[in-house]
Amino acid sequence: MIKIYIDGASRGNPGPCGVGYLICEDDKVVKRESIALGEQTNNFAEYMALIFALVDSAALGYSSCEVYSDSQLLCEQLNGNYKVKNKNIYPLFILANRLIKNFKEFRISHIRREKNSQADELAKQATDH
Repeated sequence: MIKIYIDGASRGNPGPCGVGYLICEDDKVVKRESIALGEQTNNFAEYMALIFALVDSAALGYSSCEVYSDSQLLCEQLNGNYKVKNKNIYPLFILANRLIKNFKEFRISHIRREKNSQADELAKQATDH
């Protein structure tokens, strides 16, 4: 099972935003990405980080993954503990769940920001573009 570390960042909410993620297999980084998304909210960026990472993981041939995010909202929504109330985020929630269904095994866990520093740095870099 691969490990994926994701993060979204926004300078202002909304503001210039970006995503960062790392796809790791056996503690080795297989892919590291930083993508600027223009003017959006932080929650939009968090969902897009997950979506981009899942698309890339599937394209690389992986079928099982554990995702780590410092967004408690994202994790709780995807684990079914929180409802998605924001109408702009709801389509991203639906898309993320469709992508998740393509994986044989999927888990998402909330981690502290300090444990997600590499993805955080990549997301912050993307907001500067």
